[in-house]
Amino acid sequence: MADHYYSAVPESKHKPMEFTTEIRGKEFRFRTDAGVFSRERLDLGTRILMESLDLTGVTTPLDLGCGYGPVGLGIARELPQFTVYMSDINTRATELAKENASLNGIENIITKQGDGFGPWETLFATGLRFDLVVTNPPLRTGKKTVLRLFNGAWKYMAPHGSLWTVIKTSQGAKTYLRELEEIFGYAKVVEVKSGYRVIRAKKIVA
Repeated sequence: MADHYYSAVPESKHKPMEFTTEIRGKEFRFRTDAGVFSRERLDLGTRILMESLDLTGVTTPLDLGCGYGPVGLGIARELPQFTVYMSDINTRATELAKENASLNGIENIITKQGDGFGPWETLFATGLRFDLVVTNPPLRTGKKTVLRLFNGAWKYMAPHGSLWTVIKTSQGAKTYLRELEEIFGYAKVVEVKSGYRVIRAKKIVA
C-alpha cells in the first residue's frame, strides 16, 4: 500500500498538475500530485456530496480525509466567518491543501496531518467538538478503518451534530447506512445519484 492515497508518506514519484473546477457555484484552482486521491479532476462522489451538503447553522466543521482540499475549501469559502478544520493521513495531500488554500485566497482554515481524529487531540482537551464532519471515506482500506472513522466522528461531535458521507451503492452504502444508524442513532440517505448515496447521520443524545 506504499503507493496508496491513504499512506502517510506516498512513495510515488511526483507528477504535479493543476486544474480548475466549480464547487457549489464558485470557481476553484487546485494543484494536485501523484499519490493523492483523484488527482486529475474532482471525483464524482465528492461533487455529489458537496452539491447535497447543508451548511445551515454550521460553525465548527471538519473535513476528514481532506485530500488536496476541495471539500474543506469549498466549505471555508461559503462560511468565511468560521474556522474550517481539515485533516488527512497523507502528508502530500495536506501540504497541497494548504497550498490550494493560499492559491484560492482562503485563510479561515486549520490543516493538520494525521490519522483519524488524532491531529485534534490537543484541541479536544480544550473542549473543541465538531458540529459537522464531512468525509468521502477511504473504502479501499476496508470496513474496519471506515467504521473507526465513523465512531471517531460520533465521539468528537457536538450534540446534534451531523456526519455527511458519500458511498457507492455497489461498495456497501446500504450496509454502512445501517452501521451509521447504530452508531449515531439516526441516519438517512439524502441523495441518490449516478450510483452514489449521500448519507447524513445525526448525533442523537438523550
